[in-house]
Amino acid sequence: MAKHLHLAIIFKASNLNYGESIGNILSLKKLASEGKNYSYISRQALRYDIVRLLNENYNFGLTPTDRESGVVQFAENTSIQDYPEIDYFGYMKTGSSKMRKGIVRLTDATSLEPFNNDTDFATNMGLANRNDQKLDNDIFQSEIHKTYYSYTITFNLDEIGEDTLDGISLTNPIKAKRVKALCNILKLLYRDIRGKRENLAPLFIIGGLYDCGNPFFYNRLKLEFKKEGNKINPDMINDTLDITMPPAGSTVMSQTILGCVTGEFINVNEIKVEAIPVEAFFAKLTTLIDQYYK
Repeated sequence: MAKHLHLAIIFKASNLNYGESIGNILSLKKLASEGKNYSYISRQALRYDIVRLLNENYNFGLTPTDRESGVVQFAENTSIQDYPEIDYFGYMKTGSSKMRKGIVRLTDATSLEPFNNDTDFATNMGLANRNDQKLDNDIFQSEIHKTYYSYTITFNLDEIGEDTLDGISLTNPIKAKRVKALCNILKLLYRDIRGKRENLAPLFIIGGLYDCGNPFFYNRLKLEFKKEGNKINPDMINDTLDITMPPAGSTVMSQTILGCVTGEFINVNEIKVEAIPVEAFFAKLTTLIDQYYK
């Protein structure tokens, strides 16, 4: 039975991850590709908000940390049984020389439109004018980029809830609960930054449970912006859907489901997999997860 969960997600938001300031200019995190600059949200930032929301919505608890070994890391007495965070993302415990790799593999969320050097000019005049002495206000600028972003998440269902280093093997109902909780958080993901709340929930999501652990749709989501509306490149996706996987030779298409917000991309019908609403996508994914863990 297919055991590798892989999802590729597109969402739209603005100004989600800043790097170092340059003078009085707050700079977005950016990378260069194909001769252009693209803004991105680091996987660490995505992980932070995923863990935060898992704690807020499911009371999973934040894994305790300490500096007993000289560096800040997860406390020696923590385990995946009590803290799903290190079940998903792994740990390193220097004192006992234990290191469990991260099961859940996230990529950075990279913009699908180039960064065009837009900046926001602002002052704190409102605060300065409150003082009877009419204080000089401070001027500052910040880079801004409202765009579509894409990222992927990939992991093996068999590895969730298993830790040979501590001799822990969780029951299938607990494993299923943790995987479904993670998927629900991706469906409702948001980020608080610089006084605003940005919605990172999927506008487009493609994936499923696969025989192979390859992140098939990583770097396969491209957009085109036309007068008649926004389009997603169907050829790259369709070529990916035709790939066959070991051991049985199943195609990616046979194990793929596709969810999209109605009207967001006008040519979704050109993709070989029928698009369903995002909520229906996650309902179907939940059913597949339950079936696997039975």
